[in-house]
Amino acid sequence: MINSILKTGILRNTLKVGMISSVFAQTVRANLIYAGEVSGSYLEGNRYGKGEVGEILLIEGQQSIVLGRLIEVKLPERERGEVSRESQGSRKIDAIGTIQLLGTIDSSNLRIDSGIKSYPRLGDRVYSAPLDFISMIPELINKSLDENTENRIGIVLGNISGGSTSIVTVEPDKLFGRHCAILGATGGGKSWTTAKILEECSNYKNSKTIIIDATSEYRSFNSEHCSHYHLGSPINKSNGSQEFRIPPTDFMESDFIAMFDPSGKVQGPKLKEAIKSLRLVAIDSTIATNGVLRKIKQPKTDYRRAMNTGGNSKLVDNPSQPFDVTKLIPQIVQECCFDNGDDSWGNAATQDLSYCSSLLTRIQAVTYASSLKPVFHGDDNLLKLGDILESFLNSEKRVLRLCLGDVSYEFFAREILANVIGRKLLTLARLEKFREKPLLVIVDEAHNFLGKRVGSEDHSVKLDAFEMIAKEGRKYGLNICLTTQRPRDITEGVLSQIGTLLVHRLTNDRDRDVVERACGEIDKSAASFLPSLKQGEVALVGVDFPIPMTIQISQPIYPPESDSPGYRTVWKK
Repeated sequence: MINSILKTGILRNTLKVGMISSVFAQTVRANLIYAGEVSGSYLEGNRYGKGEVGEILLIEGQQSIVLGRLIEVKLPERERGEVSRESQGSRKIDAIGTIQLLGTIDSSNLRIDSGIKSYPRLGDRVYSAPLDFISMIPELINKSLDENTENRIGIVLGNISGGSTSIVTVEPDKLFGRHCAILGATGGGKSWTTAKILEECSNYKNSKTIIIDATSEYRSFNSEHCSHYHLGSPINKSNGSQEFRIPPTDFMESDFIAMFDPSGKVQGPKLKEAIKSLRLVAIDSTIATNGVLRKIKQPKTDYRRAMNTGGNSKLVDNPSQPFDVTKLIPQIVQECCFDNGDDSWGNAATQDLSYCSSLLTRIQAVTYASSLKPVFHGDDNLLKLGDILESFLNSEKRVLRLCLGDVSYEFFAREILANVIGRKLLTLARLEKFREKPLLVIVDEAHNFLGKRVGSEDHSVKLDAFEMIAKEGRKYGLNICLTTQRPRDITEGVLSQIGTLLVHRLTNDRDRDVVERACGEIDKSAASFLPSLKQGEVALVGVDFPIPMTIQISQPIYPPESDSPGYRTVWKK
């Protein structure tokens, strides 16, 4: 492809479409020679519209070549009435095209820079851009052609629509270096794109990718480089998938508060005091009776001694300090007592206990809920989350799939467990675990996990692990790729940290507005094409891609299991 571009150039007489007739600050107008023809033309097996809306065009300037996109085609008012069904294709039509100016091409080395260094002049010729050149635009932005001839490593996304040989390859640093998001309405092809990216990442040695599979649709990824693990008992499992558990020791105090959801002015403080007491018991078991710190009618002597020993008081206040969550109910009962002062606790406070009765019921329901069984009652012989991550990072495997398909939304289980996984990864990142081998985390159905605040108003908790990764993970070698069909549900604080967007068809105007605000490189003209993208077609925009371009994603080797049952094949007369 590179040799073809060097040999033939990018301005080809066979692809001439017109001449410049008006020049403005952001657009130019051109007289289009072939706009009235019945169809486009074919050259070397590729189709060229030669005047169709959305086409990438090249303007031959005096000092440089200007890159543009055709955004409007119309007739002068004087000729509009002469177009009829009978005259189609029988006469030349003097059409006028509006071209949005996108960037400047250095004619000596084909380097592409955003912005216009020198504007076109009246009479400058306009050409359709060769598809083999269009496919190289992501690589040529801020980079010359001679820099791309050696050691080219990239993610193969697909090809330019209309060209079977115009393969689009994007450097991993540009695609993932500032985080990535795959957006699009239902049926637009997000899962297809995600599977393709997963497949491409697995082709490179030393690559490390984790996918949090929310719906089990990537269970078909049967690559030899992939390890599959699942929580609970999903209906559909990948071949060789192993069950794992997330122990309570991976949780923080805020996670338990979110799940147990205390209400009112009594339940919250009692729950927090019980957690602190159990932390102290975990540190010093001599003060416990059957794993519980007894307080009702008990002296404070042993309690004070344990608190004043070493740095126990700091450990008790540490929200990530582990404790035995199965003892939480009897410990809350012990917390419901009067305080006699400095020496001892008094009798049971029956009114406080009655206020906490609904909390005790909820704790019982949460700890025995089927969706949280892998946390509270999982088999101790199962691999734990920390063990899986450690093993994956030290192995030759390149992809780790964590399936949450069996985890329900009851008691905020799915959101909290995903947040625990994200926090675990961020902790490893801060320990410099990904400095030598950067880690990419793909979060499927990210709108369910990001920007969520769970729990009652008095004790609500923000699940911000992935938001923190978006803000600080990059400097540690931890990057995320979000996939969602509801961009408006992702906080703008997260989207503003995303450097690359792969945008499928977006029909909701609020979603398009979010994309425009999050990515300054896409304007109203480019966003107007988003509702009309075909299935599997994606617009690539971002910090490293200031020139938006449309790509048809190639079929992955392991397509996702995301097709819904078809009425036509099931219903019968």
